[in-house]
Amino acid sequence: MLDGLRQFIADVVSPNGHHERSFDDTGYRLAATALLIHVISLDGEPSELEKRKLHSLLESHFGLDPGTADQLIASATLVEGEAVDLYHFTSVIMRSVNDQGRLRIVEMMWELVYADGEVSEFEDNVVWRAADLLAVSSRDRIDLKHRVAEKRSAPVKGGSDIAGVTT
Repeated sequence: MLDGLRQFIADVVSPNGHHERSFDDTGYRLAATALLIHVISLDGEPSELEKRKLHSLLESHFGLDPGTADQLIASATLVEGEAVDLYHFTSVIMRSVNDQGRLRIVEMMWELVYADGEVSEFEDNVVWRAADLLAVSSRDRIDLKHRVAEKRSAPVKGGSDIAGVTT
């Protein structure tokens, strides 16, 4: 597992060092996709609904065709499986993406959390931790959560939004 992590870091630092992955040019798309895959994998095997939503988000956000999105998902799934924590992904994103881009990644995480209509405490917690590592404020994280829930006409539930207040 440590060898995989070392390889991931080497790939991000030296993009020409590992040609088998097609998304280590900057690491940003791979890191963001790995975070998204982590979210849909938390409650077991990702549902078809979650997989379709992930595909749709990647195609629209990164401007990818379906085949390229498949390649990105395959590469990110490998990297996510080797990761020991979220920091390795969020640190790449922090170096590569501005505030608005990081907000959009957190919003995409919420869209995946709400894709299956079920919000688990684990999903809520991982979005909170990732948002914190991405320097997204609690207020923005909660606003994004509510916005996505309203779009889906879903109740806002799971986790605590503000210390001691559970939604």
